[in-house]
Amino acid sequence: MKGAALDKFLLEKKGKRWDGVPIPNVSINDFTQEIFDFFRKRAFRSQRIDEESLADSNEHLIENLQLKEGKFLKRASILLFHPKPEKHVVGAYIKIGFFESNSDLRFQDEIHGNLFEQIEKTTEILFTKYIKALISYEGLNRVETYEYLIEAIREALLNAVAHKDYAGGVPIQISVYKDKLMIWNEGQLPENWTIETLLDKHSSKPFNPDIANALFRSGYIESWGRGISKMTEQCLNSGLPAPLFFFKSSGFWVEFRKDIYNEEYLREMALNERQKDALLFFKLKAEIVNAEYVSRFSVSDKTARRDLVELVEKNLLYRIGKGKGTKYIYYVR
Repeated sequence: MKGAALDKFLLEKKGKRWDGVPIPNVSINDFTQEIFDFFRKRAFRSQRIDEESLADSNEHLIENLQLKEGKFLKRASILLFHPKPEKHVVGAYIKIGFFESNSDLRFQDEIHGNLFEQIEKTTEILFTKYIKALISYEGLNRVETYEYLIEAIREALLNAVAHKDYAGGVPIQISVYKDKLMIWNEGQLPENWTIETLLDKHSSKPFNPDIANALFRSGYIESWGRGISKMTEQCLNSGLPAPLFFFKSSGFWVEFRKDIYNEEYLREMALNERQKDALLFFKLKAEIVNAEYVSRFSVSDKTARRDLVELVEKNLLYRIGKGKGTKYIYYVR
Protein backbone atom coordinates (compact mmCIF):
# COMPACT_ATOMS: atom_id res chain seq x y z
CA MET A 1 0.00 0.00 0.00
CA LYS A 2 1.39 3.40 -0.97
CA GLY A 3 0.50 6.92 -2.09
CA ALA A 4 -3.11 8.07 -1.73
CA ALA A 5 -4.26 4.60 -0.58
CA LEU A 6 -1.75 4.62 2.26
CA ASP A 7 -2.70 8.16 3.27
CA LYS A 8 -6.38 7.19 3.35
CA PHE A 9 -5.64 4.09 5.43
CA LEU A 10 -3.62 6.07 7.98
CA LEU A 11 -6.31 8.76 8.22
CA GLU A 12 -9.03 6.19 8.81
CA LYS A 13 -6.94 4.62 11.56
CA LYS A 14 -6.93 8.04 13.24
CA GLY A 15 -10.66 8.50 12.67
CA LYS A 16 -10.13 11.33 10.18
CA ARG A 17 -11.19 12.09 6.62
CA TRP A 18 -9.09 13.74 3.93
CA ASP A 19 -11.06 16.98 3.97
CA GLY A 20 -10.67 17.28 7.76
CA VAL A 21 -6.87 17.32 7.81
CA PRO A 22 -5.42 20.66 9.10
CA ILE A 23 -3.08 22.55 6.75
CA PRO A 24 -0.28 24.88 7.91
CA ASN A 25 0.71 28.13 6.19
CA VAL A 26 -2.87 29.03 5.16
CA SER A 27 -4.92 31.69 6.95
CA ILE A 28 -8.34 33.26 6.62
CA ASN A 29 -6.59 36.33 5.18
CA ASP A 30 -5.94 34.19 2.07
CA PHE A 31 -9.71 33.96 1.49
CA THR A 32 -11.74 36.73 -0.15
CA GLN A 33 -14.64 38.57 1.44
CA GLU A 34 -16.74 38.02 -1.70
CA ILE A 35 -16.82 34.27 -1.09
CA PHE A 36 -17.90 34.71 2.54
CA ASP A 37 -20.64 37.14 1.44
CA PHE A 38 -21.90 34.62 -1.12
CA PHE A 39 -22.01 31.86 1.50
CA ARG A 40 -23.83 34.08 4.01
CA LYS A 41 -26.55 34.98 1.49
CA ARG A 42 -27.24 31.35 0.66
CA ALA A 43 -27.05 30.23 4.29
CA PHE A 44 -29.47 33.01 5.30
CA ARG A 45 -32.00 31.82 2.70
CA SER A 46 -31.60 28.18 3.74
CA GLN A 47 -32.07 29.06 7.44
CA ARG A 48 -29.69 26.28 8.42
CA ILE A 49 -27.38 28.62 10.38
CA ASP A 50 -28.68 31.06 12.97
CA GLU A 51 -28.51 34.74 12.05
CA GLU A 52 -26.23 35.55 14.98
CA SER A 53 -23.54 33.23 13.62
CA LEU A 54 -23.90 34.66 10.12
CA ALA A 55 -23.42 38.19 11.47
CA ASP A 56 -20.22 37.17 13.29
CA SER A 57 -16.68 37.52 11.93
CA ASN A 58 -15.32 35.32 9.14
CA GLU A 59 -13.08 33.56 11.62
CA HIS A 60 -15.99 32.67 13.89
CA LEU A 61 -18.01 31.53 10.88
CA ILE A 62 -15.20 29.13 9.93
CA GLU A 63 -15.14 27.83 13.50
CA ASN A 64 -18.93 27.39 13.57
CA LEU A 65 -18.65 25.34 10.36
CA GLN A 66 -16.00 23.21 12.09
CA LEU A 67 -13.49 24.00 9.37
CA LYS A 68 -10.65 24.65 11.77
CA GLU A 69 -8.65 22.36 14.06
CA GLY A 70 -6.64 24.12 16.70
CA LYS A 71 -4.94 27.05 15.03
CA PHE A 72 -4.94 25.47 11.57
CA LEU A 73 -7.57 25.55 8.82
CA LYS A 74 -8.80 22.26 7.39
CA ARG A 75 -8.44 21.21 3.76
CA ALA A 76 -12.19 21.59 3.30
CA SER A 77 -12.00 25.33 4.07
CA ILE A 78 -9.45 25.79 1.26
CA LEU A 79 -11.71 24.08 -1.30
CA LEU A 80 -14.72 26.06 -0.12
CA PHE A 81 -13.36 29.57 0.48
CA HIS A 82 -9.94 29.94 -1.17
CA PRO A 83 -10.10 31.84 -4.50
CA LYS A 84 -7.49 29.46 -5.99
CA PRO A 85 -7.75 26.13 -4.17
CA GLU A 86 -5.58 24.41 -6.79
CA LYS A 87 -2.55 26.10 -5.22
CA HIS A 88 -3.00 23.58 -2.40
CA VAL A 89 -5.14 20.79 -3.91
CA VAL A 90 -4.13 19.44 -7.32
CA GLY A 91 -6.99 18.64 -9.70
CA ALA A 92 -9.63 20.57 -7.75
CA TYR A 93 -11.57 21.72 -10.81
CA ILE A 94 -14.13 20.50 -13.37
CA LYS A 95 -13.68 19.60 -17.06
CA ILE A 96 -16.51 19.61 -19.61
CA GLY A 97 -16.16 18.20 -23.11
CA PHE A 98 -18.50 17.72 -26.07
CA PHE A 99 -17.83 14.42 -27.85
CA GLU A 100 -19.00 13.38 -31.30
CA SER A 101 -17.77 9.90 -30.33
CA ASN A 102 -15.56 8.53 -27.55
CA SER A 103 -12.47 9.40 -29.58
CA ASP A 104 -13.72 12.62 -31.18
CA LEU A 105 -13.62 15.59 -28.78
CA ARG A 106 -15.05 18.70 -30.47
CA PHE A 107 -14.68 21.38 -27.76
CA GLN A 108 -14.13 21.67 -24.03
CA ASP A 109 -14.09 23.98 -21.00
CA GLU A 110 -12.43 24.01 -17.60
CA ILE A 111 -14.08 25.52 -14.52
CA HIS A 112 -11.77 26.65 -11.73
CA GLY A 113 -12.22 28.48 -8.43
CA ASN A 114 -13.70 27.47 -5.09
CA LEU A 115 -16.40 24.81 -4.94
CA PHE A 116 -19.27 27.32 -4.85
CA GLU A 117 -17.96 28.98 -8.02
CA GLN A 118 -17.48 25.61 -9.70
CA ILE A 119 -21.07 24.58 -9.00
CA GLU A 120 -22.58 27.83 -10.30
CA LYS A 121 -20.30 28.26 -13.34
CA THR A 122 -20.58 24.62 -14.42
CA THR A 123 -24.37 24.73 -14.31
CA GLU A 124 -24.40 27.97 -16.32
CA ILE A 125 -21.97 26.74 -18.99
CA LEU A 126 -23.74 23.39 -19.40
CA PHE A 127 -27.13 25.00 -20.02
CA THR A 128 -25.90 27.83 -22.23
CA LYS A 129 -23.27 26.08 -24.34
CA TYR A 130 -23.65 22.31 -24.20
CA ILE A 131 -27.33 21.55 -23.68
CA LYS A 132 -29.92 22.69 -26.20
CA ALA A 133 -33.30 24.16 -25.37
CA LEU A 134 -36.39 23.37 -27.44
CA ILE A 135 -38.37 26.55 -28.08
CA SER A 136 -42.16 26.60 -27.96
CA TYR A 137 -44.84 29.22 -27.27
CA GLU A 138 -47.79 29.39 -24.93
CA GLY A 139 -49.73 32.25 -26.41
CA LEU A 140 -47.22 35.09 -26.63
CA ASN A 141 -44.94 33.58 -24.01
CA ARG A 142 -41.75 31.88 -25.16
CA VAL A 143 -41.07 28.57 -23.38
CA GLU A 144 -37.66 26.91 -23.29
CA THR A 145 -37.56 23.18 -22.55
CA TYR A 146 -34.05 21.79 -22.10
CA GLU A 147 -33.00 18.37 -23.35
CA TYR A 148 -32.08 17.41 -19.78
CA LEU A 149 -33.69 18.36 -16.51
CA ILE A 150 -31.63 21.08 -14.85
CA GLU A 151 -32.61 19.97 -11.32
CA ALA A 152 -31.39 16.40 -11.94
CA ILE A 153 -28.13 17.48 -13.60
CA ARG A 154 -27.43 19.91 -10.77
CA GLU A 155 -28.12 17.22 -8.16
CA ALA A 156 -25.62 14.90 -9.86
CA LEU A 157 -23.05 17.71 -10.01
CA LEU A 158 -23.50 18.44 -6.31
CA ASN A 159 -23.06 14.76 -5.49
CA ALA A 160 -19.84 14.67 -7.51
CA VAL A 161 -18.46 17.75 -5.74
CA ALA A 162 -19.42 16.53 -2.27
CA HIS A 163 -18.23 12.93 -2.65
CA LYS A 164 -15.14 13.31 -4.84
CA ASP A 165 -11.85 11.86 -3.56
CA TYR A 166 -9.79 15.05 -3.81
CA ALA A 167 -6.63 13.17 -2.85
CA GLY A 168 -6.59 11.58 -6.32
CA GLY A 169 -5.64 14.81 -8.06
CA VAL A 170 -8.04 14.24 -10.99
CA PRO A 171 -10.78 16.75 -11.91
CA ILE A 172 -14.47 15.95 -12.14
CA GLN A 173 -15.22 15.16 -15.79
CA ILE A 174 -18.49 15.83 -17.63
CA SER A 175 -18.80 14.24 -21.08
CA VAL A 176 -21.62 15.49 -23.30
CA TYR A 177 -22.72 13.53 -26.39
CA LYS A 178 -25.54 14.13 -28.85
CA ASP A 179 -27.77 11.69 -26.97
CA LYS A 180 -26.38 11.45 -23.43
CA LEU A 181 -24.53 13.34 -20.68
CA MET A 182 -22.12 11.58 -18.30
CA ILE A 183 -20.63 12.88 -15.04
CA TRP A 184 -17.60 11.14 -13.52
CA ASN A 185 -15.83 11.75 -10.25
CA GLU A 186 -13.02 9.84 -8.60
CA GLY A 187 -14.15 8.27 -5.38
CA GLN A 188 -15.22 5.16 -3.50
CA LEU A 189 -18.52 3.78 -2.29
CA PRO A 190 -18.86 3.34 1.47
CA GLU A 191 -17.58 -0.02 2.68
CA ASN A 192 -19.88 -2.94 1.76
CA TRP A 193 -22.09 -0.67 -0.38
CA THR A 194 -23.05 -1.44 -3.99
CA ILE A 195 -24.99 0.41 -6.69
CA GLU A 196 -28.07 -1.46 -5.47
CA THR A 197 -27.53 0.06 -2.01
CA LEU A 198 -27.60 3.53 -3.55
CA LEU A 199 -30.78 2.79 -5.50
CA ASP A 200 -32.57 1.66 -2.34
CA LYS A 201 -33.37 3.96 0.58
CA HIS A 202 -30.10 4.54 2.42
CA SER A 203 -28.51 6.76 5.02
CA SER A 204 -26.32 9.75 4.20
CA LYS A 205 -22.61 8.84 4.39
CA PRO A 206 -20.67 11.71 2.76
CA PHE A 207 -17.13 10.97 1.61
CA ASN A 208 -16.14 14.50 2.66
CA PRO A 209 -18.16 15.31 5.82
CA ASP A 210 -16.81 18.85 6.30
CA ILE A 211 -17.45 19.82 2.66
CA ALA A 212 -20.91 18.22 2.80
CA ASN A 213 -21.76 20.11 5.99
CA ALA A 214 -20.91 23.49 4.40
CA LEU A 215 -22.93 22.61 1.28
CA PHE A 216 -25.84 21.59 3.52
CA ARG A 217 -25.69 24.79 5.60
CA SER A 218 -25.69 26.88 2.43
CA GLY A 219 -28.75 25.06 1.08
CA TYR A 220 -27.07 23.20 -1.78
CA ILE A 221 -27.70 19.66 -0.56
CA GLU A 222 -29.78 17.74 1.96
CA SER A 223 -28.41 15.28 4.49
CA TRP A 224 -30.77 12.36 4.04
CA GLY A 225 -29.12 10.37 1.24
CA ARG A 226 -31.99 11.10 -1.18
CA GLY A 227 -29.90 12.39 -4.12
CA ILE A 228 -30.12 9.23 -6.25
CA SER A 229 -33.87 8.85 -5.68
CA LYS A 230 -34.48 12.53 -6.44
CA MET A 231 -32.61 12.39 -9.75
CA THR A 232 -34.51 9.28 -10.85
CA GLU A 233 -37.93 10.64 -9.85
CA GLN A 234 -37.28 14.02 -11.45
CA CYS A 235 -36.31 12.46 -14.78
CA LEU A 236 -39.20 9.99 -14.89
CA ASN A 237 -41.74 12.66 -13.89
CA SER A 238 -40.49 14.79 -16.80
CA GLY A 239 -40.85 11.96 -19.31
CA LEU A 240 -37.10 11.34 -19.54
CA PRO A 241 -35.34 7.98 -19.12
CA ALA A 242 -34.11 7.22 -15.61
CA PRO A 243 -30.39 7.98 -15.12
CA LEU A 244 -27.94 5.10 -15.00
CA PHE A 245 -25.30 4.66 -12.29
CA PHE A 246 -21.98 2.83 -12.58
CA PHE A 247 -19.07 2.30 -10.23
CA LYS A 248 -15.85 1.15 -11.88
CA SER A 249 -12.52 0.74 -10.06
CA SER A 250 -11.74 4.29 -8.88
CA GLY A 251 -14.66 6.26 -10.27
CA PHE A 252 -18.41 6.79 -10.12
CA TRP A 253 -20.48 7.51 -13.25
CA VAL A 254 -23.94 9.01 -13.67
CA GLU A 255 -25.40 8.84 -17.18
CA PHE A 256 -28.38 10.94 -18.27
CA ARG A 257 -30.16 10.24 -21.55
CA LYS A 258 -32.38 12.69 -23.33
CA ASP A 259 -35.70 11.99 -25.00
CA ILE A 260 -34.56 11.42 -28.59
CA TYR A 261 -37.56 9.30 -29.51
CA ASN A 262 -39.59 11.95 -31.32
CA GLU A 263 -41.21 11.47 -34.72
CA GLU A 264 -38.34 13.04 -36.65
CA TYR A 265 -35.76 10.79 -35.02
CA LEU A 266 -37.85 7.67 -35.52
CA ARG A 267 -38.15 8.45 -39.24
CA GLU A 268 -34.40 8.79 -39.51
CA MET A 269 -33.96 5.36 -37.93
CA ALA A 270 -36.18 3.81 -40.63
CA LEU A 271 -38.30 1.84 -38.18
CA ASN A 272 -41.58 0.29 -39.16
CA GLU A 273 -44.73 1.22 -37.27
CA ARG A 274 -44.60 -1.85 -35.07
CA GLN A 275 -40.99 -1.15 -34.06
CA LYS A 276 -41.78 2.52 -33.37
CA ASP A 277 -44.61 1.53 -31.11
CA ALA A 278 -42.47 -1.09 -29.38
CA LEU A 279 -39.70 1.41 -28.74
CA LEU A 280 -42.07 3.98 -27.26
CA PHE A 281 -43.66 1.24 -25.18
CA PHE A 282 -40.26 0.19 -23.80
CA LYS A 283 -39.45 3.81 -23.05
CA LEU A 284 -42.65 4.21 -21.06
CA LYS A 285 -42.47 0.92 -19.18
CA ALA A 286 -38.66 0.68 -18.95
CA GLU A 287 -38.95 -3.06 -19.54
CA ILE A 288 -40.29 -5.55 -22.05
CA VAL A 289 -43.64 -7.24 -21.47
CA ASN A 290 -43.90 -9.72 -24.30
CA ALA A 291 -47.49 -10.71 -23.72
CA GLU A 292 -48.83 -7.18 -24.13
CA TYR A 293 -46.68 -6.49 -27.19
CA VAL A 294 -47.69 -9.76 -28.86
CA SER A 295 -51.35 -9.11 -28.12
CA ARG A 296 -51.25 -5.54 -29.45
CA PHE A 297 -49.95 -6.53 -32.88
CA SER A 298 -51.26 -10.09 -33.09
CA VAL A 299 -47.77 -11.40 -33.77
CA SER A 300 -45.96 -14.46 -32.51
CA ASP A 301 -43.53 -14.41 -29.62
CA LYS A 302 -40.82 -15.24 -32.15
CA THR A 303 -41.64 -12.12 -34.19
CA ALA A 304 -41.63 -9.96 -31.04
CA ARG A 305 -38.19 -11.26 -30.10
CA ARG A 306 -36.90 -10.56 -33.62
CA ASP A 307 -38.13 -6.96 -33.41
CA LEU A 308 -36.44 -6.64 -30.04
CA VAL A 309 -33.13 -7.89 -31.42
CA GLU A 310 -33.35 -5.38 -34.29
CA LEU A 311 -33.88 -2.51 -31.83
CA VAL A 312 -30.85 -3.65 -29.83
CA GLU A 313 -28.77 -3.88 -33.02
CA LYS A 314 -29.81 -0.32 -33.93
CA ASN A 315 -28.42 0.75 -30.56
CA LEU A 316 -31.84 1.94 -29.36
CA LEU A 317 -32.14 -0.54 -26.52
CA TYR A 318 -29.59 -2.41 -24.48
CA ARG A 319 -29.79 -5.54 -22.38
CA ILE A 320 -28.65 -5.37 -18.77
CA GLY A 321 -29.36 -8.87 -17.51
CA LYS A 322 -32.06 -11.28 -16.55
CA GLY A 323 -35.13 -10.15 -14.73
CA LYS A 324 -37.93 -12.32 -13.36
CA GLY A 325 -37.86 -15.86 -14.64
CA THR A 326 -35.71 -16.10 -17.76
CA LYS A 327 -36.66 -12.79 -19.38
CA TYR A 328 -34.03 -10.17 -20.03
CA ILE A 329 -34.65 -6.57 -18.97
CA TYR A 330 -34.13 -3.95 -21.65
CA TYR A 331 -33.74 -0.22 -21.19
CA VAL A 332 -34.02 2.60 -23.67
CA ARG A 333 -30.62 4.17 -24.34
